[in-house]
Amino acid sequence: MHPKHYCGVFGIYGHPNAAELTYYGLYALQHRGQESAGIVSSDGKQFRVHRGMGLVSQVFNGDILHGLVGSMAVGHTRYSTTGSSHINNAQPLTINCRIGPIAIAHNGNLTNAAQLRDELEERGQVFQTTVDSEIILHLMAQPSLNGHHGNNLLESIRRIEGAFSLVIMTENELIGVRDPHGFRPLCLGQLGDGWVLSSETCALDLIHAKFVRDIAPGEIVIINQDGVKSVQAFPEQQRRAFCIFEYVYFARPDSTIAGRNVYDVRKEMGRQLAREHPVDADIVVPVPDSGVYAALGYSEEARIPYEMAFIRNHYVGRSFLQPSQLIRDFNVRVKLNLIPELVKDKRVIIVDDSIVRGTTCKARVNTLKEAGAKEVHVRVSCPPHMNPCVYGIDFPDRNKLMAANYSVDEIRKYLNADSLAYLSQAGMVKATGLGKESFCMACYDGDYPVRYDPKADKHIMERRRARVEGFGEALAKDEMQIKLL
Repeated sequence: MHPKHYCGVFGIYGHPNAAELTYYGLYALQHRGQESAGIVSSDGKQFRVHRGMGLVSQVFNGDILHGLVGSMAVGHTRYSTTGSSHINNAQPLTINCRIGPIAIAHNGNLTNAAQLRDELEERGQVFQTTVDSEIILHLMAQPSLNGHHGNNLLESIRRIEGAFSLVIMTENELIGVRDPHGFRPLCLGQLGDGWVLSSETCALDLIHAKFVRDIAPGEIVIINQDGVKSVQAFPEQQRRAFCIFEYVYFARPDSTIAGRNVYDVRKEMGRQLAREHPVDADIVVPVPDSGVYAALGYSEEARIPYEMAFIRNHYVGRSFLQPSQLIRDFNVRVKLNLIPELVKDKRVIIVDDSIVRGTTCKARVNTLKEAGAKEVHVRVSCPPHMNPCVYGIDFPDRNKLMAANYSVDEIRKYLNADSLAYLSQAGMVKATGLGKESFCMACYDGDYPVRYDPKADKHIMERRRARVEGFGEALAKDEMQIKLL
């Protein structure tokens, strides 16, 4: 089982087919979230909104896109990391306030969300969703210290903490924001006289936009009729903390981040894995699609033949029927099917990018052995996941992470593998060609760049519940007084 994705954001300014191009941009970013999708367009006078649950191709059609008129648009494809899976939480979120309509698409997770929401609710703000992105909208809608919209944006961004790459749209501006640590990717592109903001460069490629540059950590980019203006909101911030798991798994292999092509990085991780953990074997087999590029690198470095023994079914959707009694391991086998002739009587190295809970990997190993593989050696192209992520990736609690609770040999025995080895932290960083100081690796080393106190969040939630219960009690007393009168 792999960790679930978070979100993809996209925005375009200055193109007559803004909504249609945003649709294609979200289509390219579909891998970042499959739960819901939405587009908000603007013609400079009015916002038009369409959101829905499901894949981008399921949420939109030609008629809907035709109705999203305007030369500006912002889009979002979502997997819920905070907030429940519900249409109300689908983005982009919109609000009408004293400075006009605002739409926001957010990738990431705010670590001080509970504190800010509690503060805003105490001041009478009403929330329509359970996602932390709405907090940013409410902050932007507050009166600025000097009444200036631009400064209000700056003040709002400086109040939020954690991971956030944002695309914001007002009636006449498109704005890109990246948190001061740069947890999540965000880039700037150009299409003719128009401008594009996107989570990944692969979306720029699809619409034939030219990549200009990555948005810098802490940078606010404001796009309007005067061109592109850049503001550094956190000039004092020095530490960078880009999520290294983007290179390992999340980003599309045809994207380029911080000047490094993701495909090349994953292949180099496989090469480094072969250098650190060689083993005598007959074939190298990837787990599609996540282990393909690392397995290629491992195969080339070890000079062991590469075979696509597992064939992926690309048309798997959610099944309403779970025939566990009819087909054993249905959920595993329906996605990947093995070609037994390729592995029979052979020593097999199976390469994947991560092991989270271990149940899926165990099923793969057993499938290989049932097909007649003499030996099965598991190689993982990242270090063991030891800690949960609080910045927007759905890694489970520590007590559900296999590597946090068992030794490598205990995991090997559970998987029924002949050997098991992970890429080292140093090897993973080396494969990126960047320094360790560039990354957040908290899920591996426990070093969280931005403070987060779950006990404080729990205390705030308890206080909120007490406030709600107190309101009910006060209402009941009032009713009793009315009856007595």
